[in-house]
Amino acid sequence: MNFRTPASEPPIEPTQQTNPTEEAEATRTPTALVTGTNRGTGRGIAEALRDSGWNVLSLNRTLTGESWLGEIECDLADPGDIDRALAEVGERVDRLDACVLNAAVRRLHPVASLPLPELRESVAVNLMAPFHIAQSALPLVRAAGGLYVFVGSHAGTRFFEGGAAYCMTKSTLRALVEVLLLEERRNGVRAVLVSPGAIANRPGDGSPLKMSARSVGRFVEQLITRTPADIAVGEVEIRPARLDPQGALGLDRLQHV
Repeated sequence: MNFRTPASEPPIEPTQQTNPTEEAEATRTPTALVTGTNRGTGRGIAEALRDSGWNVLSLNRTLTGESWLGEIECDLADPGDIDRALAEVGERVDRLDACVLNAAVRRLHPVASLPLPELRESVAVNLMAPFHIAQSALPLVRAAGGLYVFVGSHAGTRFFEGGAAYCMTKSTLRALVEVLLLEERRNGVRAVLVSPGAIANRPGDGSPLKMSARSVGRFVEQLITRTPADIAVGEVEIRPARLDPQGALGLDRLQHV
């Protein structure tokens, strides 16, 4: 009998199973909520995130009317306004990959003449509002395994004459960030405090002894988008690359670090 050897057939490749959830996650555009994007550092952060392909939502007291900022009008000194604004954020998105608490006020007076209304405003905007927003946004940040970025200041550790309201609030912000990081890492949420030195935040300020708002924005964007997922950065201090050799007092002292 003549037996023929059957032609060899290619091996059957195992079927690759695709996970629709993982595919959707890979193609999803990440979203960041940023406070105070109408100018200065907040604007720099928002632009850098936009240029990296992120969707931006903004809480601004003064609106610019630019659609890419995803602006929601909000007075950070008003808790009711924050509640309303965060409810709107929840209507727009179901998760936040980053929440950047940037907006602040800087009221400078000696202790002897610091008006109590300005102290209350500083506490409300610089401390209470970041806490309120972080707390309200927490379910959205947890859903994404996201990152909180709190913009602090050298004023939180390097105090100066006339800086009582500003130094007090920025110093206390450090405690909030550390406690949030300790509590929420188990839920996949990280928090970082960025403490910058002198920033050229005002229009026309081109001082070579200050960091540009654009550069600070780019730094924060890199911190958000480039930090490996298994690393939690608790605090980062950044300084101008150049230092004025002359001495200084008061607020100007922050440039001499």
